[in-house]
Amino acid sequence: MKLFFGVKGSEQLAQDEDSLGGMYRRLLSIAWPAALEGLLMTLMNSFDTMMVGKLGTQAIASVGLCGQPRMILLLIAQALCVGTTAVIARRKGAGDREAAISCLKQSLIIITGIGILMVIAGYFLAVPLLKLAGAKEDTLPGATTYFRIISMAFVANCWSLCICAAMRGIGRTRITMTVNMTANIVNVFLNYCLISGHLGFPALGIKGAAIATACGTLVSCAMAIRSVLPKDGYLKIRPWGRIRFDKTTVHSLITVGSGTIAESVFLRVGFMINGRLIAGVSTAAYAVTQIVQQITGLTFSVGDGIASACTSLVGQSLGAGKKWKAKLYVSVGQKVSLCLSILLMLLTFFGRNLFPTFFSEDPEIIHAASLCFIVILFGIHPQNMRVMLSGCLRGAGDVKFVALVSLISVAILRPITTWLFCYPLNAAFPALYLGFIGAWLSFDIDSLIRWAMMTARVRKGKWADIKL
Repeated sequence: MKLFFGVKGSEQLAQDEDSLGGMYRRLLSIAWPAALEGLLMTLMNSFDTMMVGKLGTQAIASVGLCGQPRMILLLIAQALCVGTTAVIARRKGAGDREAAISCLKQSLIIITGIGILMVIAGYFLAVPLLKLAGAKEDTLPGATTYFRIISMAFVANCWSLCICAAMRGIGRTRITMTVNMTANIVNVFLNYCLISGHLGFPALGIKGAAIATACGTLVSCAMAIRSVLPKDGYLKIRPWGRIRFDKTTVHSLITVGSGTIAESVFLRVGFMINGRLIAGVSTAAYAVTQIVQQITGLTFSVGDGIASACTSLVGQSLGAGKKWKAKLYVSVGQKVSLCLSILLMLLTFFGRNLFPTFFSEDPEIIHAASLCFIVILFGIHPQNMRVMLSGCLRGAGDVKFVALVSLISVAILRPITTWLFCYPLNAAFPALYLGFIGAWLSFDIDSLIRWAMMTARVRKGKWADIKL
């Protein structure tokens, strides 16, 4: 065990009055609430899809098509939140609590303006955005109804994202877990009530699912705001206190945020093209992709928990002027991610025939999804390692490189390989089910490429010299 979990350079911890075991415990104490949050949120989303799935394959596709347009509108807000996490982690590591609180206040003001613009764009640009995502005549009406309703809660969504990002920066992931899980429980409960009509509520179908999602968002916002009001909280905010913008904080937010925006744009463009390519194969192929994504999201969200911990701890270590310790946390994160990947691969392999039955009773859909899970096995480890390394680089503020990797692999190479597998090769070898599994073969290739590029970047070590 010591041989496996040992990390080169850990002897330096003696001068810091710390231990390698302490680093593992610290990382896991931050990671497990974030991982559990992501796991349970994805599980709740899966329940959402299951409930909508009772309305038919067309309903699954309609709701699924809203995912990428929603992420496109949220990308600027999420970019600001990444900057908020990185900057607040640095300030906490430096022991400057007032600067951390000031950063959160400034981020909330900026994100409010972003949220208002998102509401307007989400309502009035719903149809063109959904058409861009691949909506057709059979899915456009339902998708438009769903998207316009959830857009009404975008301001609340932005506030919740911003406060939770700040909490991750100081390592308080239990708060974000509680906030988001409560909101998702509300969402699932209202889905049960409003989609098919239970407990005296009307059966509203897709519209009911959208109302449930919006209500869950409002609940998460209320709980997030409450978390920064206690007088004894690290990030306590006085609702009517004075807010001053300072150049250092705004510059740091822009530095990290601009790179994150570029990354998000490349990711959304790549994923949207991928979605259109899959939707172009058939509605059944798109439905299979949505089903598989629900389960794979469970595995990847656990990796995101490790990444959140690395972002916080790497940022805090650099803020304290301990570059060597930030690099040790990268090594610790790699060891934990390897163990996690092994467990997730076993779970995916043994559950490959069972998971699809939660969403559909169609034998062809179940068989195709099962084949997809076999393909995904080869991408789980590189995907988790890539996610963890991305978290480390974001904590250091090296977001421009992360964006470059996304441009090369996700926005360019992944759509090309998806098209190759799903169209020419699928036509040439129809018995191989490439119309269904092609997108996941592309995913494996993408994961390997991004893992290799991130690993090379981390080994160079220049990311530890970035100033925020």
